[in-house]
Amino acid sequence: MDFTGAWTLILGFCVTCLILLIMWSNNSKRKELPPGPTPLPLLGNVLQVNIKELHTSFKKLAKIYGDVFTVYLGPRPVVILNGFDAVKEALVERADVFSNRAKVPIASLFIRDYGVLFSNGERWKQLRRFSLTTLRNFGMGKKSIEERIQEESCCLKDELKKYTGSSFDPTFLLTLAVSNVICSIVFGERFAYEDKKFLSLLQLLKESFTISSSIWQLLNAFPTIFRHIPGPHRKVQKNIWSLKEFVMDQVKEHQKTLDPNCPRDFIDCFLIRMEQDKEIHNTEFHFENLFITVLNLFIAGTETTSNTLRISLRVFLKYPEVQAKVQKVIDHVVGQNRCPSVEDRSKMPYTDAVIHEMQRFGNILPLGLPHAAAETTIFRGYIIPKDTTVFALLDSALNDPRYFQNPEKFDPSRFLDANGRFKKTEAFIPFSTGKRICLGEGMARMEIFLFLTFILQNFNLKSEEDPSCINISPLPNTNGIIPRPYNVQFIPR
Repeated sequence: MDFTGAWTLILGFCVTCLILLIMWSNNSKRKELPPGPTPLPLLGNVLQVNIKELHTSFKKLAKIYGDVFTVYLGPRPVVILNGFDAVKEALVERADVFSNRAKVPIASLFIRDYGVLFSNGERWKQLRRFSLTTLRNFGMGKKSIEERIQEESCCLKDELKKYTGSSFDPTFLLTLAVSNVICSIVFGERFAYEDKKFLSLLQLLKESFTISSSIWQLLNAFPTIFRHIPGPHRKVQKNIWSLKEFVMDQVKEHQKTLDPNCPRDFIDCFLIRMEQDKEIHNTEFHFENLFITVLNLFIAGTETTSNTLRISLRVFLKYPEVQAKVQKVIDHVVGQNRCPSVEDRSKMPYTDAVIHEMQRFGNILPLGLPHAAAETTIFRGYIIPKDTTVFALLDSALNDPRYFQNPEKFDPSRFLDANGRFKKTEAFIPFSTGKRICLGEGMARMEIFLFLTFILQNFNLKSEEDPSCINISPLPNTNGIIPRPYNVQFIPR
């Protein structure tokens, strides 16, 4: 008897039974979830979507399955909310259920569940409350932070003037300027544009952002596999550790000179709170949460706003008539003898409309950050089990034709009424919405307005490309979050 052949048949039979069992189990679980494409065992729907352009794939699936549907990224189900109405219903009207942050394996790989961005429960509540209070105490949304942004704008202007007559990529100068604002609050200092260590850290940050944008969903779908194999995620992990070492060095320096009666910045305030809570056994105010929360603020306060500025300058190059009109408004309201201020915004409805349209059109976080169901719930007639990952697509809200006519077109007039006054639109949620809305929204809005108006007050922007050939869409295969590189001339006015 051929035992080898028999064992091969038995093994094949067992594997077939296992696959059928997985399919049956998944099918029974899928019956109560929102509809969606049929997943393959273990792989889910990863072969049916473009993992590097998920927001585009999800919008196509929404046309088939509706505004609430399910996809499987690997073996786990993910519920997708498409369109502003579905997003608002979940994150605002059902905030008690959908305000949890989903377990993100890639985040756990790099920073575990510490910090304010990816934590839940009491840890998230305490760290968010503390962070908001501290940021506000150090000027977020107030005159003091406005003055810091104005001062940094002057530094940026001096740096840009060094490039007069040449065309160059403004990415790092914009990143340095934006980063210095959050650094002044978190670290209590700004960094010179020539600081080699700081430049290298920002390079690590850019590199990590670019790598992560294209692979993070694969890591999230198959975390166990990626924990044990080499790949670009190892480079991201190494970069994050370098950033963390930088934060740790900053913390050590703060400890040496800390005055509990006169906190200088966010780190000082956290260290003081750590001392106050040192006898509390399960306190959330310890070194690990300090490191990761500071890292969260540093990364979030640098990358998203600087990318918005990069996209905005690119839009001005494509639409020189918009640039000219905004400059005319700036000259009329602000003039050339003082810096633009937040108070000017209400007197500049067209400029305000242009900036809103740039944020809507730029759409730098199309997927948003993943949420999770805090409990098993019924949503629009479907059962969503506890801890199910939920993506509230910001892209689908910012491009919802029910709120934005011809959303694929860049059109600032959509934010103006018939009398030319600024008009709010509730579907404008570039910072997300609900309890998990961006922690630094107020500061980011202030930075975008002040930096852009200051640049256009002092410079004309010019490109070697013909405006009609300028592509203002993001780089492909980056899940829509990386702007295309470009060169620009800053010509002093």
